[in-house]
Amino acid sequence: MHCSLEQITRYKLMDELSVKIKIADREYPMKVKRQEEEKVRAAGKVINEKIKRYREQFGIDDKQDLLAMVAFDCLVDKMAEEESLQEIDETVADKVNYLNQLVAQAL
Repeated sequence: MHCSLEQITRYKLMDELSVKIKIADREYPMKVKRQEEEKVRAAGKVINEKIKRYREQFGIDDKQDLLAMVAFDCLVDKMAEEESLQEIDETVADKVNYLNQLVAQAL
């Protein structure tokens, strides 16, 4: 079965949604895959919650400063998560190697 470029494009468009995400009182239109819509909306909600928390905690009203703080906070969280996952990967690899050694000794 061969699909034309037009059919593929139409299928892709059906798989995408146009959404508007409001961040810091500003709307951002974007196209997202249907299966990612919930995640994108949740991310927008988390960003707005962090902005609100920083505004209340530090008394900052400048949106650029608030967005920079949120971006920094998100990056630190991501880096910590990646470090944790790397540690888990190393632990799993060590345990698999140990089990392989036990199996090799038993044979």
